[in-house]
Amino acid sequence: MKADQIIPVLRIFDYQKALEFYIDWLGFEIAWEHRFEENMPAYIEVKKENIILHLTEHHGDASPGSSVFIWGEGVADYHKELIDKNYKYNRPGLEKTFYEAVSFTVNDPFGNKIIFNEKFVETKHGTLKFDVIE
Repeated sequence: MKADQIIPVLRIFDYQKALEFYIDWLGFEIAWEHRFEENMPAYIEVKKENIILHLTEHHGDASPGSSVFIWGEGVADYHKELIDKNYKYNRPGLEKTFYEAVSFTVNDPFGNKIIFNEKFVETKHGTLKFDVIE
């Protein structure tokens, strides 16, 4: 079997707080959303370039406390963009990992985390200032 795409499903508990975090801060956009009827839990697809996540208020769809690990490019620039927004609930540090990546982790308001990674390349990342993780 060959997968065409893998889409993580993350549990959320508050629609407005999810929009504040994923749309306003992380810069995702809503691709679509569904409710069976008004005043029912939402199921939302959000995307940022080729990253797609499903966010669900339905209790049986996913468990809070999940992690999503993403390899990509432009991680340091994206980190700076997020830090410059001065979001009061999340200020992730930038680190160089033991697996030779430039990385940062964001924690959503529902206990989920997203770990953004880019392969460390000395000529590209050698002058970055990293937080010390002990």
